[in-house]
Amino acid sequence: MVPVTDTEAGSLYACVAYVLGVEPQEVPREGEVRLRQWLAGRNLGLVPVASPEGFEWPGRFLGRRRGSGTWVVFFGVPPGAVFDPAAEPDVDGGAGADLEAAFVLAQPDPLLGSAGPGGAGVVELVALAAEAEGPMTVAPSAEAVAGRGLRGDRYERGEGTFSNPEGRGYDLTLVEAEALERLAAEGVELAPADARRNLVVRGIDLDGLIGKRFRVGEVECFGQRRCEPCAHLERLTCPGVLRGLVHRGGLRADVLSGGELRVGDRVEALDP
Repeated sequence: MVPVTDTEAGSLYACVAYVLGVEPQEVPREGEVRLRQWLAGRNLGLVPVASPEGFEWPGRFLGRRRGSGTWVVFFGVPPGAVFDPAAEPDVDGGAGADLEAAFVLAQPDPLLGSAGPGGAGVVELVALAAEAEGPMTVAPSAEAVAGRGLRGDRYERGEGTFSNPEGRGYDLTLVEAEALERLAAEGVELAPADARRNLVVRGIDLDGLIGKRFRVGEVECFGQRRCEPCAHLERLTCPGVLRGLVHRGGLRADVLSGGELRVGDRVEALDP
């Protein structure tokens, strides 16, 4: 859905920067996967509009003009252009013309970010899977490799189901023990290792680590985005897991420094 030509992509990145109020160079230029992951770290997603030609929205949205292929920021009902990276913004309100595609930047969860990291937590379980969809093996410790993940895990070798060389946040996954306990209280029994996350932690709000550096024992990490559940996880586990772990599926993180991760390690934010 995201354009592939340099001109189209450049105008899209400029429009995203305008809507978010950031400098254009802050928006990653490594392609669709990286852009979507960067937005996810801000609790945002690009939601496609089914019928862009007649779309109206009492806020800013991104539209691609038919023919020119460039993206513009529109606003209002009826919409007019408020930012056009390829030209001066229209002043006659007639820019809501012929759109062939449109996106709204939307929050997957309006409540995300309402709570802080909540102090420090502790690692209760370490688990790895040697191959995609393979069984999770519980271990007392594992070696974290910077920029790759836990040695011996499918994602450390780039062979996980969702591995992507253009993406980030595949090195390490964490889930709160409390989320799994709530799932059990709702009648869905899932062994901690079967959550298919590398670390089960207790006592810390993982949402509070999104966009922040944090430490697990001696290993420094960076919280990229939520590790949301999906139909794939439910297929590998049991009915009810997808619904029960929505917005509680854990955290995807990058490993910034290598070292040993152990059961009992302290988990705490480094960024304020």
